Amino acid sequence: VLDESRSEFVSNVSHELKTPLTSISGFAEMMENGMADNSQDVRRFAGRIYTQAQRLIALTDDIIRLSRIERADLTENVPVELRALCDRAVETLRFTAEQKQVEIAVTGGPAPVRGDRQMLDELITNLMDNAVKYNRPGGRVDVSLSVQDGLVCLRVADTGIGIPKEHQERIFERFYRVDKSRSKASGGTGLGLAIVKHIVELHSGKIALHSVPGEGTEITVTLPSYVRRAAVSIAEGTDR
Repeated sequence: VLDESRSEFVSNVSHELKTPLTSISGFAEMMENGMADNSQDVRRFAGRIYTQAQRLIALTDDIIRLSRIERADLTENVPVELRALCDRAVETLRFTAEQKQVEIAVTGGPAPVRGDRQMLDELITNLMDNAVKYNRPGGRVDVSLSVQDGLVCLRVADTGIGIPKEHQERIFERFYRVDKSRSKASGGTGLGLAIVKHIVELHSGKIALHSVPGEGTEITVTLPSYVRRAAVSIAEGTDR
């Protein structure tokens, strides 16, 4: 099963790399053969080459990131405040959200966990970025945080295009796209949600998805809270 999974991964990577490389090669060849005979054509061809090169960079970055996360353990296991990471992600995505005419709102108080700050930052940013990218003009992204029964609950809900039921079970697989043409147009690599899933699992958490086509998607992540872990440690010390 492992060999089969690796073989499928290599096949998918090869396909994903080949598409932009073929496009870059084609436009470069056209320029070399003099088919860009004025400055406007040169700019147009160069623009296509640049776009595909950026896609390659994003793809290789995500492949490297996913590979590291799959092999990683929590070498950094420090207190992390998720509310601060959510606020930071809003600032990071502000320009993209304004371009898409999407409003982002974060509610909820302190939500402390323990873990790798960079990974948790990436988890939140990826979820919010997807919620903005696959939304509608005039839409919303509502991010909420709560702490209950020793668990931090992070919900990211959007008013976007939604995910058909037959695709929902596979949405966290590597390179799986519901709509390949739309994903490529938005710059998606097909690895964002796979990265999110692995980060959640690495932090002993759970992830769930609820989506209605045409209405939107809500992704819920639950992680052990830092408060609970601290309390457990104190209790264990008392028992000794």
